[in-house]
Amino acid sequence: MEHIHELMTMTRDEVEEAVKTFPVAVLPLGATEQHGHHLPMGVDIFLAEALAKQVCQETGALLLPSIPFGYSWVWRDIPGTITLQQHHVEDLIKDVAHSVARYGIKLLVLINGHDSNKTSMKYATRELVDEIDMPVVYLFYPDLDKTLSENCNSSTWHGMIHACEFETSLMLAVNERLVDMEKAVKEYPKQPDLYGKSSISLGTLSQSGVFGDATQATKEKGEKMFKQFTDKMSALVKEACEEFNIKSKYEC
Repeated sequence: MEHIHELMTMTRDEVEEAVKTFPVAVLPLGATEQHGHHLPMGVDIFLAEALAKQVCQETGALLLPSIPFGYSWVWRDIPGTITLQQHHVEDLIKDVAHSVARYGIKLLVLINGHDSNKTSMKYATRELVDEIDMPVVYLFYPDLDKTLSENCNSSTWHGMIHACEFETSLMLAVNERLVDMEKAVKEYPKQPDLYGKSSISLGTLSQSGVFGDATQATKEKGEKMFKQFTDKMSALVKEACEEFNIKSKYEC
């Protein structure tokens, strides 16, 4: 595939034809929140969009407009942050699913770049099973642990990825102009015993907003990881097509 079917740039007739040809749509999900002093607020949506565009190019799926806001409560006091309530994220996903199902989409794929959206994706998908006859597949950096171990030199902060070597490397690969490596730092905040058991949040733990070692990031690492993720995501979309008997003129 060479051409990306990007819904926002298409006419109604072009969308109708694309859906008839291959009734699969991809919805990028992200967030607008701080990612340290070296990365932009839009990291999560920039990465999700880049992954989604590549998957659409490789599969022929229809690229939907992105949802750039997620559940970002922990950063709500930092200028620039926009946070939705968790159930609102779930409702947005469900509303999109109901909308595209009405005009013939047979499979909706969620490609997410924000960890806190995972709960919303899971429960929206479960509820949709009882509401519409259209399966939903939700993806968040498949085989993440394996990819981290193969490509990153630094450890994560208790398994979390945020403004660290991982995300910084991916951003260098996707849009290095938005990364200021001179401001990249290493920080592993102390985790209080009550963290995860109270309202203590990430926003109160880190001085820099980095959780890990962003100084270890490189564009080369990001390019390698990006390809690993898009290869796996595209394979999963094709597997879902086979599972749900979705046919098209493209190999699926």
